[in-house]
Amino acid sequence: MNHPGGRLIGYARVSTEDQHTDAQAQELRAAGCAEIVTEHGSGASRNRPALARLLREIRAGDVLVVVRLDRLARSVSHLLAVIEDLSERKAHFRSLRDPIDTSTPQGVFSLQVLGAVAQLERALISERTKAGIKTAMSKGRLPGNPGLRARKPDAIAKVSAARRATYDADLLATMDSWMPTVRQLRPHHSWEDVARFLSQRGQAWTADRLRRSVGRLASQGLVPKALLARPPRRLPEDRLMTLVAGIHLTDPAQSLREIATQLERLHERTPRGAAKWSASSVKNLLDRARSIGLVA
Repeated sequence: MNHPGGRLIGYARVSTEDQHTDAQAQELRAAGCAEIVTEHGSGASRNRPALARLLREIRAGDVLVVVRLDRLARSVSHLLAVIEDLSERKAHFRSLRDPIDTSTPQGVFSLQVLGAVAQLERALISERTKAGIKTAMSKGRLPGNPGLRARKPDAIAKVSAARRATYDADLLATMDSWMPTVRQLRPHHSWEDVARFLSQRGQAWTADRLRRSVGRLASQGLVPKALLARPPRRLPEDRLMTLVAGIHLTDPAQSLREIATQLERLHERTPRGAAKWSASSVKNLLDRARSIGLVA
């Protein structure tokens, strides 16, 4: 199916450096993809910098195309998260060898089936875990690490170090998808505001977890410590002005109406206290932000 006005962007991934994406690229070009993004990385790896960059830059009406679902996602839940991100940006997804094209009713139905599969998958894992614990306890064995149960310092230190390493790896693998927004909004906005803005774009954050994550990266010199500074006190209208400026800076291509919709999703009220935002209200705040140099 053609998508008038939108680009077909191919994504090709192979698992190791000695493999080539040529076969995938050829199939994607035959499907009409003029632009193809390639990546090397394990299917189980969370580190997909090329994919993260593609998802940041994709525009409304564009279609992300892959040869097979396993080239894109490491799990059903990961696939659903990527498609949700695309949907937030009014873009579509298509897999050439699977019955999924989110611009068609049939493709959306297939996606709903995948969602049900993911829910069943989580339920089965939980059931197997509980069954394993019950069996172990019936045989007189306690679940978990014996060293941890005995509170041995070396065992506790090993587990803590492993958790920190996993935490750091996850932050490094995903920061391209959320750190640009943090850089635009902090420290002018509270952690609560930034977390709400990220969540509205499909990224689940709490203010505390976001502050801890940025603090962790700052402690390693990966981001400026200025991001952790206390936000300045502002009048309500000044806060709205900088929020509108921040939303505009994260995606300058957004229309005034699209910014108004985001503010409504964030449950922000207009300077006059109304729940419904108009394009003119957004324009007034954006013009004020330009007058003082917050945006170009």
